[in-house]
This record gives sequence, structure tokens and C-alpha cells, in this order.
Amino acid sequence: MSPAGPTEPLTVVLLTTDNRWVHRDYLNPVPHFGPAPAALIEGFTNLPGIRVHIVSSTNRLMTSPEKLADNIWFHSQYVSRMGWMRTGFMGCIRATRKTLRRIHPDIVHGQGTESDCAMSAVFSHFPNLLTVHGNMRRIAKVESHPYNWLAGRLERFVLPRSLGVVCLTTHTERQVGTLAKRTWIVPNAVDPSFFEIDSQPDPGIQLILCVATISALKNQIGLIRSLDGLGDKRKLEIIFLGGGEPSSPYCLEFRRMVESRPWCRYEGYADREQLKRYLRTATLFVLPSLEENCPMVILEAMAAGVPVLAARVGGVPDLFEEGKTGFFCDPLQENSMRAAVQTALSDSAVLRQIATRAKQEARERFHPKVIARKHLHIYRQVLERLEKDCSEQRGFVKQ
Repeated sequence: MSPAGPTEPLTVVLLTTDNRWVHRDYLNPVPHFGPAPAALIEGFTNLPGIRVHIVSSTNRLMTSPEKLADNIWFHSQYVSRMGWMRTGFMGCIRATRKTLRRIHPDIVHGQGTESDCAMSAVFSHFPNLLTVHGNMRRIAKVESHPYNWLAGRLERFVLPRSLGVVCLTTHTERQVGTLAKRTWIVPNAVDPSFFEIDSQPDPGIQLILCVATISALKNQIGLIRSLDGLGDKRKLEIIFLGGGEPSSPYCLEFRRMVESRPWCRYEGYADREQLKRYLRTATLFVLPSLEENCPMVILEAMAAGVPVLAARVGGVPDLFEEGKTGFFCDPLQENSMRAAVQTALSDSAVLRQIATRAKQEARERFHPKVIARKHLHIYRQVLERLEKDCSEQRGFVKQ
């Protein structure tokens, strides 16, 4: 198949997860996706030069719309429980092939190596790319869990079998460099509604917001310990948001520590609309993780005009600059986290300047239209390279 010409729209299939079945929201007639794929889809909406078909595998039959926008189609495909990870996603692969034969795309783009999308992309029989959202091999080393171990093995398997990997940060590029045929660095896009947030912190209290799954990987307990004493001495409050396994030893210890400190609050999982409300009044956003790639919550906080303090790990240093658009700390050193928080909160005028610069940089680097155009350029690059390679092979055979 010849790729679309330079002025013809490309037909792209985006393989991503429909979160309705993840969240058991089966009666919702409208699909919804993770924040990163959703923002990318927003960027593709009505973008000249591209037609997008979103394909999602689910283990429940659900009512779905045929189109999400004039140039965005949606395909929900049912896969029985035996077709998922326990069989190497063979059911998802077969269902995706059947759907792709009807669409006949120019290129297939698998979003993430955490689930079925990467396996379905590399076995699609069409030109394909992958985006690595959470380096599963790296995460498996930091946080031991059977799922992480298996996802890491599958990640190693799929990376060399794709035409290339879209890396969100230089950290990912380093992780996949020996496996991927080709790489590009393109960060996540941010839902444009976060840029519309008018951050108005309460001058009477310094409110710190920490948003992450409650787990050892995200290091909330380390953050609490680092602020012991500081929270009692100044008008400081820290709100934790995020889901987790309530019965896990880490979650139980975390809840015990929060309940014993009047300056700590845990308010559970928050969806994106709820997160926006918290960001409007936050003084500082803190993410003390032990491993990260390109965390959406950092980009969303920057877009909302909330100053960010994060662990200097993984791909986070790609996202902002120390003292200019954010602050860094060492998540393994409680003194480092405490000192970084004190520095960030020491001068409110400087803090607002940093937030303003970060918001402008986020608009320039992470807006959906910016990221979507970069993806379109990558797709055309890949297809032009394929066409050139095919022409050279035909010429070699004739000789």
C-alpha cells in the first residue's frame, strides 16, 4: 500500500483503552480515555491532513458513537476474558486485525505498553508505531509486582517489532534506545481546559497538593515524614489525591500517618474535573515519586499556573527548569524534600513568577494542537521512509 500523498489526509488508527470498562462505567454511551490519549485526540480533532480511527478493545459490550468529531471515528470491539493478558492478548490482536481490514489505515499507533495496545499494533500487519507512557521494565525494577513484571517482559518483546517508538522524554529514549528501530521525543499533550484555570491560592494558608496513586513508587509517606515539624510550625496544609489498594500495607500505613497529622488530608481519587477545582486554590504542587516518565499531573499543574516541585527522576527534568519554571528534590532524601518545600514557599512573589513562566512554556510545548502536529509529521516521515525503502528494494530486484 502506498502512503497518502503530501496533500492527502492520512488515515491513522490510534489503539488506546476505553476507560468505561476500566472504571465499570458500562452505561455511559460516550467513550473516555486516559488524559494523555484524550488530549492527543483533542489535538487531532479537525486538524487538516489526518483522519483518525480510534480502536479500543473491551471485555464488555457497550453502546458507542460512530464518530467523536468530523474526522474522528470510534470502534469498540468486544474481547472475551480469555483474550487478554493470560493469552498474550491474542483475542485483542485478532479483533484488531479484523477491524483494521475494514479501515485499511496508512499507519497504526499503539498507545502505551501497559496493556493490549502495543501487542495489537505490532501484530496488525500494517505500518505501526508505539508510544511508551510508563517504562514498564523500569517500573518493574522499582516496584515489584507480578503485573509490572509481565508488562515489562511484553514491553521488551514489542519494542523491536515496531517501526519506531515515540518517547515522551529523553529518559524513555535512553531506556528503549537499544531495542527501538527509531525514536522521536514528543511529550504528552495537556487538555486545553487546564490552560483556562485561573489559579487563586488562599493567602491565609499554604496549600500543597500531591496527586498520585497511593503506592511506594509515588513515595507519599516519604513526603509526609520530610514535612514533620514544618507542617505544625507554619500555616501549611497538604492534600493527597489518588486511588490505591486500600488493604495494601503501604496504603494502611499512609492512612495512619495522615490521620495522625492535622495538617494532612487524604481525599481519595479525583477525576479531571475535580482536579481542576483543587488546582484553583493550590499554592504548590508536589510529586515525590521514585520513578516517572512524563507525568500528566505535572503538565496539568503547569498549564493551570500552579508552581511545581517534583523529584529529579526519570523524565521529569525534561519538563521544567530548576528555579525558573519549577523546583526539584531528591525523593530518597527527606532533608532535600523539606528544603525544597521551604525554598518554594519562602517568597510568594517569586513563586508566582515561576508559575507564570511555567504556564506560558506549557502552552508553547504541551498544547494539544502543537503535539498533534508533531505526530502528523512523524507519521508522514515513517511512511515516506517506507516508500523510499520499497522503491530501493524494487530497483535492487530489477538489477
